[in-house]
Amino acid sequence: MAFSFDLQAFILRARVLKLYRQALRVTRRAPIHARAELRHTIRGEIENYRNCKDRQKVRFLISEGQERLKGLDEMLDMQGHG
Repeated sequence: MAFSFDLQAFILRARVLKLYRQALRVTRRAPIHARAELRHTIRGEIENYRNCKDRQKVRFLISEGQERLKGLDEMLDMQGHG
């Protein structure tokens, strides 16, 4: 039984890292003057919850992060930074 929990934690960690990498990729499309601040903000959000053990909360945060990333992506598209 402990193995399945470890696997679950591993999968959640992989999802967080995937979201982080996707977010950093999107920042490449931002205006040059905004990139460093965007990356700093993204890193800060990830670090704020680094030690969160509540898997339900982590799932919620991943979902929220995906929505926020989608919004940023759409905003950059509208501004012509595609």
